[in-house]
Amino acid sequence: MGGHTVPVTSPASDPIATPGRPATPGGPPYETVLFDLDGTLADTIPLIVASYQHAFRTVLAQEVEEARARAWIGRPLLPALLEESADHGHELDRVYRAWNLENTGRLIQRYAGVPEMLEALASAGVRCGVATSKRRETAMLALEGVGIAGVIDVVAGLEDTTRHKPEPEPLLHAAATLGVAPGTCVYVGDATVDVLAARAAGMAAVAVTWGAGEREALVATGPDAVVDTVPDLTAYLLGHSRT
Repeated sequence: MGGHTVPVTSPASDPIATPGRPATPGGPPYETVLFDLDGTLADTIPLIVASYQHAFRTVLAQEVEEARARAWIGRPLLPALLEESADHGHELDRVYRAWNLENTGRLIQRYAGVPEMLEALASAGVRCGVATSKRRETAMLALEGVGIAGVIDVVAGLEDTTRHKPEPEPLLHAAATLGVAPGTCVYVGDATVDVLAARAAGMAAVAVTWGAGEREALVATGPDAVVDTVPDLTAYLLGHSRT
């Protein structure tokens, strides 16, 4: 995760400021930070790819390349699988979920610095939530697996809305649950659907490059910033500059 923070669409001289969301001098620019989960807070990418590969191998006797599996990350599972196979999508979903749950503890990995980032945000008075396309049970297992469940104020999962990213409903649900206005929030994610959902929700958007998304595709969606490392994301969300 080498590199540095790269402001992409900052209209103001301060790269952290965004129209309608002025940074507080000397403090965090956003009172609420909502995060995607997979590939953003927890390194679930190997687990997800292996789960897809197992499901397709078991149900359809097909091999799935990693790049193909990574392209589905960030979307609700069942609709993505039904697009791939209308006849076998439900069985793919069942096999995927069973294997994923059985192997979460073995394959999930922690991103270095994420627990410390969340603790620093909490200490600064910033509320943190998660809006994910995972079912809540699976999301909680992932958060507990990397040791950050205790610093997350709300988890908006698949069951909480009928429409999902890139639609704004999951993000709006998380903000409403916390009792905060969407315009005071920033959403952080690793996929293009995350940036699109943030824009549709009226939130600021930060894209991170250590997950499943490709930098060029992320930049093309017009986030407020693209961030390459957890320390740089921490500094950005706390309102600190990094040189």
